[in-house]
Amino acid sequence: MPPIDVYGVGNALVDIEYEVEDGFFAEYGVRRGVMTLVSHPRQEELIAALRQRGDMRKMMGGGSVANSLYAISNLGGRAFLSCKVADDEAGNFYLRELREQSIGTCGDFHEIETGRCLIMISPDADRTMHTFLGASEFLSPADLDLEAARRSQYVYLEGYLVSSRGARAAAVELREFAEANGVRTALSFSDPSLLEIFPEQMRQMLGGGIDLLFCNEQEALLWTGAENFEAACAALRNVARQFAVTRGAKGSILFDGANFTEIHAPKVNAVDTTGAGDAFAGGFLHALSKGRSFPQAGQLATRIAAAIVSRYGPRLEAGDYRRLLQGLPKC
Repeated sequence: MPPIDVYGVGNALVDIEYEVEDGFFAEYGVRRGVMTLVSHPRQEELIAALRQRGDMRKMMGGGSVANSLYAISNLGGRAFLSCKVADDEAGNFYLRELREQSIGTCGDFHEIETGRCLIMISPDADRTMHTFLGASEFLSPADLDLEAARRSQYVYLEGYLVSSRGARAAAVELREFAEANGVRTALSFSDPSLLEIFPEQMRQMLGGGIDLLFCNEQEALLWTGAENFEAACAALRNVARQFAVTRGAKGSILFDGANFTEIHAPKVNAVDTTGAGDAFAGGFLHALSKGRSFPQAGQLATRIAAAIVSRYGPRLEAGDYRRLLQGLPKC
């Protein structure tokens, strides 16, 4: 079988996106700007309220790692996803979309319905997510394809897996397998709330240190407890051998194991930050898997993330990824 660039394990979620006014958060007791795990009835309550206020902006396949793999596949890479869905309309939609994007997958259906992520976009383009994991909560080591992982350049774990015992066990097993078989490991912290609620579980996923860490500035400060950004970057060297820290409009800071590099972000009109970090990670991993340098990976990842925040939804049209890859500066 052909080699795989990136093997990911993550939550399979169908995204449902609405634009909301700031007053909605206080009215319905929603914590703004982070991801919150909720029950199915709570999610239905919010969706019903949003339907009364306006039309849904978009519905599509989602999940953090899945969004990254979507970018990798559309850039010309080979990707594989371990996930969990139900044999329902949403689950079959999700698997069909993976096949259409040439993303390999494995695993059996679960009797609990497919998970959904309600995304609320505020006027400042920030995203607030209320997630019902559904079948994803039952992701386990049995859903891994270790032979596919063995053929991969990277295995990639999303931080969201910390909230479920089975999914966390799958992430730990995949990391340990990769380490034992010379496959590089990558992980995204995914959301600041996870570091506050599940610090010990996140340490389990990190193990003795990950090869490549993705996080944003807030997450870097939270995890390290540092007083400023420079100190946080220095402390991250104890967490990962290499890392990329995104800073929104300020760009990103990369560490390749020896040197720091600053990547500047282009000026864009941001309308929706959903999936920007996922897109960044996807572009970065693709570039590295194809032998590009760290600065080149940062340039491509930044281009893709900037395009993502300039429109609604966590993914670009298929041809847009290849256009952003063209003319990548040599650095």
